[in-house]
Amino acid sequence: MAERGLEPAPATVAALPPEVRAQLAELELELSEGDITQKGYEKKRSKLLSPYIPQTQETDSAAQKEHRNQTPAPSAAQTSAPSKYHRSRSGGARDERYRSDIHTEAVQAALAKHKEQKMALPMPTKRRSTFVQSPADACTPPVPQPDPNQPKPEGRQMTPVKGEPLGVICNWPPALESALQRWGTTQAKCPCLTALDVTGKPVYTLTYGKLWSRSLKLAYTLLNKLGTKNEPVLKPADRVALVYPNNDPVMFMVAFYGCLLAEVIPVPIEVPLTRKDAGGQQIGFLLGSCGIALALTSEVCLKGLPKTQNGEIVQFKGWPRLKWVVTDSKYLSKPPKDWQPHISPAGSEPAYIEYKTSKEGSVMGVTVSRLAMLSHCQALSQACNYSEGETVVNVLDFKKDAGLWHGMFANVMNKMHTISVPYSVMKTCPLSWVQRVHAHKAKVALVKCRDLHWAMMAHRDQRDVSLSSLRMLIVTDGANPWSVSSCDAFLSLFQSHGLKPEAICPCATSAEAMTVAIRRPGVPGAPLPGRAILSMNGLSYGVIRVNTEDKNSALTVQDVGHVMPGGMMCIVRPDGLPQLCRTDEIGEICVSSRTGGMMYFGLAGVTKNTFEVIPVNSAGSPVGDVPFIRSGLLGFVGPGSLVFVVGKMDGLLMVSGRRHNADDIVATGLAVESIKTVYRGRIAVFSVSVFYDERIVVVAEQRPDASEEDSFQWMSRVLQAIDSIHQVGVYCLALVPANTLPKTPLGGIHISQTKQLFLEGSLHPCNILMCPHTCVTNLPKPRQKQPGVGPASVMVGNLVAGKRIAQAAGRDLGQIEENDLVRKHQFLAEILQWRAQATPDHVLFMLLNAKGTAVCTASCLQLHKRAERIASVLGDKGHLNAGDNVVLLYPPGIELIAAFYGCLYAGCIPVTVRPPHAQNLTATLPTVRMIVDVSKAACILTTQMLMRLLKSREAAASVDVKTWPAIIDTDDLPRKKLPQLYKPPTPEMLAYLDFSVSTTGMLTGVKMSHSAVSALCRAIKLQCELYSSRQIAICLDPYCGLGFALWCLCSVYSGHQSILIPPMELENNLFLWLATVNQYKIRDTFCSYSVMELCTKGLGNQVEVLKTRGINLSCIRTCVVVAEERPRIALQQSFSKLFKDIGLSPRAVSTTFGSRVNVAICLQGTSGPDPTTVYVDLKSLRHDRVRLVERGAPQSLLLSESGKILPGVKVVIVNPETKGPVGDSHLGEIWVNSPHTASGYYTIYDSETLQADHFNTRLSFGDAAQTLWARTGYLGFVRRTELTAATGERHDALYVVGALDETLELRGLRYHPIDIETSVSRIHRSIAECAVFTWTNLLVVVVELCGSEQEALDLVPLVTNVVLEEHYLIVGVVVVVDPGVIPINSRGEKQRMHLRDSFLADQLDPIYVAYNM
Repeated sequence: MAERGLEPAPATVAALPPEVRAQLAELELELSEGDITQKGYEKKRSKLLSPYIPQTQETDSAAQKEHRNQTPAPSAAQTSAPSKYHRSRSGGARDERYRSDIHTEAVQAALAKHKEQKMALPMPTKRRSTFVQSPADACTPPVPQPDPNQPKPEGRQMTPVKGEPLGVICNWPPALESALQRWGTTQAKCPCLTALDVTGKPVYTLTYGKLWSRSLKLAYTLLNKLGTKNEPVLKPADRVALVYPNNDPVMFMVAFYGCLLAEVIPVPIEVPLTRKDAGGQQIGFLLGSCGIALALTSEVCLKGLPKTQNGEIVQFKGWPRLKWVVTDSKYLSKPPKDWQPHISPAGSEPAYIEYKTSKEGSVMGVTVSRLAMLSHCQALSQACNYSEGETVVNVLDFKKDAGLWHGMFANVMNKMHTISVPYSVMKTCPLSWVQRVHAHKAKVALVKCRDLHWAMMAHRDQRDVSLSSLRMLIVTDGANPWSVSSCDAFLSLFQSHGLKPEAICPCATSAEAMTVAIRRPGVPGAPLPGRAILSMNGLSYGVIRVNTEDKNSALTVQDVGHVMPGGMMCIVRPDGLPQLCRTDEIGEICVSSRTGGMMYFGLAGVTKNTFEVIPVNSAGSPVGDVPFIRSGLLGFVGPGSLVFVVGKMDGLLMVSGRRHNADDIVATGLAVESIKTVYRGRIAVFSVSVFYDERIVVVAEQRPDASEEDSFQWMSRVLQAIDSIHQVGVYCLALVPANTLPKTPLGGIHISQTKQLFLEGSLHPCNILMCPHTCVTNLPKPRQKQPGVGPASVMVGNLVAGKRIAQAAGRDLGQIEENDLVRKHQFLAEILQWRAQATPDHVLFMLLNAKGTAVCTASCLQLHKRAERIASVLGDKGHLNAGDNVVLLYPPGIELIAAFYGCLYAGCIPVTVRPPHAQNLTATLPTVRMIVDVSKAACILTTQMLMRLLKSREAAASVDVKTWPAIIDTDDLPRKKLPQLYKPPTPEMLAYLDFSVSTTGMLTGVKMSHSAVSALCRAIKLQCELYSSRQIAICLDPYCGLGFALWCLCSVYSGHQSILIPPMELENNLFLWLATVNQYKIRDTFCSYSVMELCTKGLGNQVEVLKTRGINLSCIRTCVVVAEERPRIALQQSFSKLFKDIGLSPRAVSTTFGSRVNVAICLQGTSGPDPTTVYVDLKSLRHDRVRLVERGAPQSLLLSESGKILPGVKVVIVNPETKGPVGDSHLGEIWVNSPHTASGYYTIYDSETLQADHFNTRLSFGDAAQTLWARTGYLGFVRRTELTAATGERHDALYVVGALDETLELRGLRYHPIDIETSVSRIHRSIAECAVFTWTNLLVVVVELCGSEQEALDLVPLVTNVVLEEHYLIVGVVVVVDPGVIPINSRGEKQRMHLRDSFLADQLDPIYVAYNM
């Protein structure tokens, strides 16, 4: 910033010579247009001013003090000549409604204060961005406490303020139409309205005679020529849409008065440009609710409307079917001589409907009666002192608001001449309105601040214009508090062109109350009205306080004149009852007069609340019986009954009990140096409701040439400035590409539509900063863990409360009699030999390929012989001894099964391993290597192809291929009989090793003994009623857990036939699994979640194809998902629902539950009750408690039982800290006891303590039997149901909540990642998958984007919102990645720890990384 000492006070600039002032103004403009830099500007400026500085130095401080500490009393003291030069830091675009020197200075000062505290925040990283900064340590900003010194209103209760009486003029017409008739017949040649062409030159003037005759023709045509005599299309009081472009005021005016004369009700709307205009659907809703079937338009406009292929006008989204009527003269019929329109004196019948868009974006029609239309014209004519023959230049939209009232009504009332300057002309020639005033010596001009700015910008193009004819420059958005600086700047520039200071007349209007107040044209030489300099802090509490202390947070507002003639005004509380405010309190302005709207068309409830308000006093009793209309404006009545407006109800942001005005926040944002970054007029501020409070969102359009760093810099500074000046945090600041925000018809930003796009994730920002850490101050305090209660007292407490201990068991194995020869054999190898003798040709296994053809089968004898050959190779080639570990590396198939039994025959311990993926060796081969090393394998059995792969050059890039143990391929085996089969000395000997990588990235192998194998097979046989005449279909990976047991073990034990479908074959033929089930009429089938998901996603729209192929699933009795996680109910339900049409019974689908310590704890099976479901409260779950709730309760989670507990299995729910049992329906760790529990971990370093803790542990109390339990590592609970189990007792259901080592500890609470991920996955259609993990103490959310990359940043606020709303957590980092980046294992589980490692190693190649502040 320039040194303050060198800055002449505004008052003294006037003392500079005119040529220096001109050079200064030129410099200003160059800076604002972005032609020179700030530095260059300051340098040149100091040079210009240096000769004059010494003379101005002494007056400086005094003048400055006065400039800052003005008081709101309208005294002559403040009316020193308005500043001639205007210091600006504005950007290049032309919309500068919000410019204010004092404010810019304040913002710069606030930022300077912040400069010392450097932002501890990494820049967001984008793909293709040139640099990536590593995130700095997150700093938590201090939380603002509620202010004990919050200002309270102290004034007395206000009394309603009256305007001067409405003058009684004898020749007022009885209706507006009468005025038209009078002038049209007696002053036919007088000009009424002049339209301009594209260049701003007058192109056509409508006289009063022409307006009258054409309106008559149109009225006659509407009433008599559209239908038949007996069935007219239009009847009086019908509503008609008027669709005319903003550059055709003449056609519009004829149509409007034509409707009035025909006594039909015109509803002017914007021309729809596309099928999906911003807010277009809501306009359609208005048309529908008004019952509009007819739209009037011009021929040119009709040609420009979007058409379908066959030339019809498209059906606009949400619009009713319309008949389009062209109103050009050549299509109208001349009325017969004797036809006269019916003009009655104005009464309360509707005249027209003006549409308005509410804060939420809904469009409502404000109905205005003929009497109100007339009275409003009278009040305006009196307030503006209109006289016949005056010329008015109108730059506003002539279809609504002040543009309609002054430019179409008051001009006809007073026989004035309006020159209409359309928006399109202003865009190409911003000075056109000033030139029109000059050329026509216009007395009145109707403008917005934008037009003032545009004229100032273009001023250097035209030196010789004079505004001396203007007696009123009506600034219609004078109600925007930031208009004051526009008015000052315009005056300082154009005073030398004859503009009189007293001609500037701000006014305040609203669709409901029409003109609320207007400043009357002043008397030359009289003191100008006062300004109020208010404290922003006071305003945020709704209190008027003169700003004295902190000059940085002041708001300077100008008055908008006095109450309208004949009107009355009061100020009421904006929320709750319409209680009258105190005199020093801000409230909603309400007016009572005959000149407001009468209702919102068709909305009786809202109408009562807006148009029929009776104010009440502090006791709640009504004050008077005169109804008032809410204007939607916030303000107060100051000294001398001057009205001040400080904002709009629509722009009110209520954050943590304080009110902020959207316009004020826009102004602060713009005061930050924005030349390089954003377009000034294209900023939207709104609030969204997130986590029990409103949160402020700022959206701006970014210039195409802005660099990432500039934008980030600007965004950070805007956040600091708003925080400093308004003491409020911004939740989200988003920059979108230029020209992408939805526009209103006149080029402003459509706020509600922008908010809608933001909330639905289709705003497509190109830069975004979220600051939930600073704004969200209402999170509950983090939970402190209480010191644990002693175990014994918990137990007593449970029993006293009458609670059962949470335990459950499957059927007792001992009591089940089996008349089966299998019981004679203790070992699986013996059973296979027995079957090879007893039923040699019985086929046990059938392997299918993608076409559904059986590529390989194995009968009992074939499998036995094949196993023998493999066993002999192990002895001959491998020289292996009993007890050696052998890695089996095979694709899913029968070869794998034969190798497994070959190992058993030879006394070796098989270890099944998933083969590496030839296309992805770097990711898959190291796991193979790790298992080979950890299991200390003596040799590897595999196929020739895989053997070549293991020794290939590509493999050498990932692992050391020279140190593999012996590799034996089993493709061509010698036919050799084994001298004898190995028989283990005891069933407790090891049968095989089961290795698996957990979702947290841990590789764990467990030891399965022969007795455990037999017990496991027997439990499954009993639960699923498997015997040799059965067929089952298996579509899952055969390498570990229950999947391995079903694929390799169960058929040999039970004798049933297994149809094997390798899951990877499904990728080539999605129908394979279901077609197989149908073809073989399978009753029991097993799959994984990945397979179920593949079918659900891939066959979602193929059900008809399945039907035509004759696929029917009614044969399925059980379709079981093999899983080691909480049941994925949503997926199961989608699957059931999808295939219900081809016969799948919803009862058939169920899930299993197993863990590392015990691969099969639950499995639904064939008998027993269906799986039950419960809804639990998520909040309680985070506190490690279970609270059952009703379906549909907020924050509820649906859990399903994971099948029935297997025979011989007992579970108990235990507090993992105290190791004591918990009660029924209490959350704890699931412990299991069963004959098929694994006998321990297989690791290089045998950790005895871990072994004992996980496999052989006892309850700390309450178990007299001293049972040995294994800990599953999963949280869950047992709940006794009303159902009857197979044993005849009440059924105990086991619910799995999630793995303990996956849970996230945040804010002292326990979160299951899947719950957060489920919330996130639901928010946007383009999220393919999602995973969460923690990093330091931050929550990181990774989402896969399956849409276009421009949607990447849409996800950041949505993710932040949903996690805050549903989980009370602030997301620290949002990472958007390509589909397929989140690693998923063969069971369909997310590998979150792998993902975390990749994130920290910067290997994700993200599309975008957002660090939330």
